[in-house]
Amino acid sequence: QVQLVESGGGLVQAGGSLRLSCAASGLTFSYHAMGWFRQAPGKEREFVAAINWGGDVTNYANSVKGRFTISRDNAKNTLYLQMNTLKPEDTAVYYCAVGRGRWSTSNSQYDYAYWGQGTQVTVSS
Repeated sequence: QVQLVESGGGLVQAGGSLRLSCAASGLTFSYHAMGWFRQAPGKEREFVAAINWGGDVTNYANSVKGRFTISRDNAKNTLYLQMNTLKPEDTAVYYCAVGRGRWSTSNSQYDYAYWGQGTQVTVSS
């Protein structure tokens, strides 16, 4: 049974930083690309970032490029999202997701097979 547990969310002032983690179990973590998505109140879930199985190929939404960094530790079965220079518009529930393949850093939620429960990130102005 695949389980994804996100942590690291919280309340932060604009300009601050947070580091999200996603601990994965029940799968061969290194066999899959991974992604982060977010959903703000009243909005659809949107792509944030993705990383291939080896960690050498990444993809970012334009809205977070240069501020967020996705990374992974295959030895620890853990995915990370370092978020710097946070803005109020980054406020959302952040979800990690398991890609259906090893290579694709897709921005489509349909290319991801498993999802975590999410962690709330709130950025105050």
